[in-house]
Amino acid sequence: MSAGLARLTEVPSEPIPLSVLTGFLGSGKTTLLSRVLNVPDLRDTAVLISEFGAIALDHQLLEAAADDVVELPNGCTCCAVRQGLADAFYRLLRSRQEAGRPPFRRIALETSGLADPGPTLYTLSADSFLEASLRLDRVVTTVDAVLAEGTFDRYPEAVAQAAVADLLLLTKTDMTAAPDNLLQRLASLNPMAPIVDARDAEASDLLFGGSPRALPRPRPHATAVHAHGIRALSVRLRQPMTRLGFAMALGGLARDHGEKLLRVKGLVEFSDRPGGPAAIHAVQHTLYPPRWLDAWPTADHNSRLVFIVRDLEPDEILRRFCDGSPEGVT
Repeated sequence: MSAGLARLTEVPSEPIPLSVLTGFLGSGKTTLLSRVLNVPDLRDTAVLISEFGAIALDHQLLEAAADDVVELPNGCTCCAVRQGLADAFYRLLRSRQEAGRPPFRRIALETSGLADPGPTLYTLSADSFLEASLRLDRVVTTVDAVLAEGTFDRYPEAVAQAAVADLLLLTKTDMTAAPDNLLQRLASLNPMAPIVDARDAEASDLLFGGSPRALPRPRPHATAVHAHGIRALSVRLRQPMTRLGFAMALGGLARDHGEKLLRVKGLVEFSDRPGGPAAIHAVQHTLYPPRWLDAWPTADHNSRLVFIVRDLEPDEILRRFCDGSPEGVT
């Protein structure tokens, strides 16, 4: 399919921001998405929904709020519908062009509650047309304040959803305050993602580019949690690496252990390109082109990376970056 559809679809002049909304079953994804799409400035947003099961309930709930809703084939995005996801993006972009309308200003993808988002992110990067047409804005994960702790214990998919997020969004806090143990667990599982109470946040800030007010992060402490082999490793590079040396280190890691490399994010300055860092992003076997920044965003000018991995030992990561004199950060 996709090669034929690609020939009929033009690459937009500017990549369209894409936000991925994930979270376990019943954690409030559709409620959140409906709330966001009712913001007037965000109505020109295309929506793709991956559903597990034959009944398009989410589609029915969103019809009143969204301009376009494209349903994926029966199944979840993490397995059988990988190609279906690419097809859906092609159909969405082509239908807009055939109608003579400008490209969507943004796209939201709501995954199945049973989906590991890693394969979804990989699909977007593995297709050259989609990689040129879309720009991943953020991954937002809804976390049920009432049930999340038990869900994390039982379902590795829920842990993976929280681990790869750019923003962790607590839902159902009108029913109960988020337990301290849950906040600690989220902070340990994903050291970089802000934790935000959905009830107090402006809807317009949640999916596309905003900066909602985050809750104070709990003080880290050593504790054993059941994470199904998923862990976060923060690494500081004490010596600047060359661009080639860094590419060989991260590329070799992705080549040899891509299926275990759920996500990599970081800010790195290189010895052969001083003056500003590059924003680094990788998912499984795919390395995204670096995004060069004119200056460091904060007073912290240390090159650092966060690896979200499954069943991959820290020493295997650290040895790859030996030229940067790496140290793990707790």
